Amino acid sequence: MPLKSKHTGKLISFEGSEGSGKTSQIARLADRLQKLGRDVVTVREPGGTEIGEQIRNIIVHNSKGDEMCPETELLLFAASRAQLVREVIAPALMRGVIVLSDRFLDSSTVYQGIGRNLAADPVNKINRFAVGNVMPDLTIVIDVPTKVGLARIRQRASDLPDRMERENIDFYNKIRAGYLVLAKGLPRRFAVVDGRKSESETEKRIWRAVKARIDG
Repeated sequence: MPLKSKHTGKLISFEGSEGSGKTSQIARLADRLQKLGRDVVTVREPGGTEIGEQIRNIIVHNSKGDEMCPETELLLFAASRAQLVREVIAPALMRGVIVLSDRFLDSSTVYQGIGRNLAADPVNKINRFAVGNVMPDLTIVIDVPTKVGLARIRQRASDLPDRMERENIDFYNKIRAGYLVLAKGLPRRFAVVDGRKSESETEKRIWRAVKARIDG
């Protein structure tokens, strides 16, 4: 479903390396917006639809996942994203909803393009094919030092780390640097927030960036 030129919704994507705290901050922002009377939909990548969740299971939990080549990984993420955009995000934006997405196309630019060393041109073309004319109005990068993110992953008491969380420190250093370079090159869309602060302070900084965008 392509977006019409005039729609009243907003798409706000959250990016960052593993352990950056995206999920908890999305929940805080959704709660704040809903208390202000705004309609909010939260989605995650990969996933967010029945088809997307099945793709997610292949990417992060399949027993043969470590044998997956970077090109396959890129295309699976794009397939999940294409379904999510057309089934959930685009219709919500047309209804005037604020959509909060835990990752979007910038994840593929950084994780598969930079982290997996895939050439930028095919990654960008696949990204744009998957999302059509749906782009974030604002992208929040929650930035934390690599060692901090990895320590947070180890402290989680619930599940074992998934395939994307088991990478080595050099991979995550590339991911962090990639996000910062991307944000510097697109300052009108990106806002970088220091994720080392307390959850409440991080929430305040995110809200300042979001409020400016939705008020505008």
